[in-house]
Amino acid sequence: MCYPAHTPGAFPVHTPDKIVVRDIRHWRDDVHAPSLEFPQEEWDAFRAMYDAVDRGRAFAAAMVMPGLFEQVHHLNSITAALEYYITEADCVHDLIRYLTDWELRLAEQICDHLHPDAVFHHDDWGSEKNSFLSPAMFEDFFLEPYQEIYGYYHSHGVKLIIHHSDSFAANLVPDMIEMGIDIWQGAMEANHVPELVKQYGGRISFMGDIDNKTVDFPGWTEENCHDAVVRKLDGREPLYFIPCISQGLPGSVFPGVYASLAKEIDGYNSSRYGWSGAALENARLPLEIF
Repeated sequence: MCYPAHTPGAFPVHTPDKIVVRDIRHWRDDVHAPSLEFPQEEWDAFRAMYDAVDRGRAFAAAMVMPGLFEQVHHLNSITAALEYYITEADCVHDLIRYLTDWELRLAEQICDHLHPDAVFHHDDWGSEKNSFLSPAMFEDFFLEPYQEIYGYYHSHGVKLIIHHSDSFAANLVPDMIEMGIDIWQGAMEANHVPELVKQYGGRISFMGDIDNKTVDFPGWTEENCHDAVVRKLDGREPLYFIPCISQGLPGSVFPGVYASLAKEIDGYNSSRYGWSGAALENARLPLEIF
């Protein structure tokens, strides 16, 4: 993986010597899933972390990454993978089936040992301008596998599936709903999130709508963060929308941005609704409220 300075995330290096799948028609020769047999003492250590969470105030969550689409292009390179969806569809279907089966075994281990309230699952499905696959092609390859994976979590006590894709994916929202996604995290401004909330709110919630480039840059200031928050929240109803920076984890490229943005969102909520981070923590809101 390559993680250059001043970028929000890493990306796999795909020089010829580092591409895993040498021939997609014979991917089984190169792809071997890692074992999921972890020592009990490791599960016990993680379970202790979960047990320490006050679940009246926070979600005990598991994070799974990368997702199926990313796994395919990590193994093949993004250029080759996008070609294979067209030229070697059967092989890609078989590879996704293999990856799905492994994810289902992972889900079983997570649910059996940790019993999380939520799962944060990462799989970037597009650029800022469009999804990498057309909705029809996306459905053909990924709808059923994700229905299986997210359906398993939901049927084993997980209340929230939070799927991260910091990209354009407005055209895939109906599929997200069918997959069982509760919150799409990473919805960039290009998706016209207020329109999505009006159309789909109540069936899925949207988290993001503050692009990194609007707040996370050299020379950023707290005023930038304040302006971004006011611009995104003024006139918006609070239901089915969670404002945050569109990248997927707590942090920022330039130190201090994430904390400043969180402070501005908390301040806005406090002044408009009488909410605050401390107040929300003390309220012990039921999990179902989200």
